[in-house]
Amino acid sequence: MKQLVCASIQFNIVPGSIDTNLDTSIAALQRVAQQGAQLAVLPEMWSCGYDYRNLHALAQETPRVLQALQNQCRKLDLVTVGSLPELVDGTIYNTAYVIDRGEIVGSYRKLHLFSTMREDEFLGAGNHSLVVDTSVGRLGVAICYDLRFPELFRKLALEGAEIICIPAEWPKPRQEHWKTMVRARAIENQLFVIATNCCRVQGKLDFCGLSQLVSPLGNVLQIAAEEDIELVANFDFSEMDNYRKKIDILNDRRADIYGTP
Repeated sequence: MKQLVCASIQFNIVPGSIDTNLDTSIAALQRVAQQGAQLAVLPEMWSCGYDYRNLHALAQETPRVLQALQNQCRKLDLVTVGSLPELVDGTIYNTAYVIDRGEIVGSYRKLHLFSTMREDEFLGAGNHSLVVDTSVGRLGVAICYDLRFPELFRKLALEGAEIICIPAEWPKPRQEHWKTMVRARAIENQLFVIATNCCRVQGKLDFCGLSQLVSPLGNVLQIAAEEDIELVANFDFSEMDNYRKKIDILNDRRADIYGTP
């Protein structure tokens, strides 16, 4: 059965400081690659944070940031997932890119915008979910607030996702929700979850960290404190396969009663 070394890269994003955040991310990717990681997940809006005032200008730098990340992934034989501001025809999207050893193989625009933080005033919403085949397996992608919408995760599971990657900027006041829902999404869909948060203070916001790598049984393989850190864990896919054979949740669904996601 397949074994996969996966990493979550948690750090304190410096708002608006693209080169600083890029340097931090590349150095972290190099470190996890040295530990054997084949898949790494970066936080939400990892290049610049939610610097709304300057977001239009910052989004124009995303192609350069992506190219630098692609170059590193090619050198390191690494698959990475992380979200960046994407500018298209005057609209900015919070877009997670899946980079497979240097090639962009998929992108996902955040579906659920967090109105409490005025995301819907500054960002456009996506219209499609994403499950994509990569060299490390079939990945589903969600972003931060999406975690509160389990129907999205069930859709990804039904479309064959083996691992769901969740870049996030999750605040400290709701940290228990984060810890609970990350495990719940793994348990109820019988798959692996890599949930990568940022940490510490950005402006008026305090982020909790607590990035996690979780197994299909809900076992927390690694969890961070509130610090810059790279978490690395081994995913054993026989665990997922055996669990699904033992308790066939996806086949036992009653879609005739409650429909499909």
